[in-house]
Amino acid sequence: QVQLVESGGGLVQPGGSLRLSCAASGSIFRLLEMGWYRQAPGKQRELVAGITINGSSNYADSVKARFNISRDNAKNTVYLQMNSLKPEDTAVYYCNAILKFLKTREYWGQGTQVTVSS
Repeated sequence: QVQLVESGGGLVQPGGSLRLSCAASGSIFRLLEMGWYRQAPGKQRELVAGITINGSSNYADSVKARFNISRDNAKNTVYLQMNSLKPEDTAVYYCNAILKFLKTREYWGQGTQVTVSS
């Protein structure tokens, strides 16, 4: 079982920055594919960014060049650096982990609110 705990959300003005963190429990973090999703009111949850066990990353078109996902295997933590934030980035952000070993398991954090408003 993997537990994920997000932190770093909050209220920020348009154009500002935030860094989200997601700490994973256990000793298998290096085997987890990690991702950040978000869900705005009335909308479906969508993938924001993902990072593989080898460090390859991918991004939603709407956040490319503004967001950066990274991982620190020594700290069992994945980060999402969000720059040039826009009001449309307002959502609950969820950390996601996928373990592909014998069978695929998926884990979610509880979410952290990000609000971009002046």
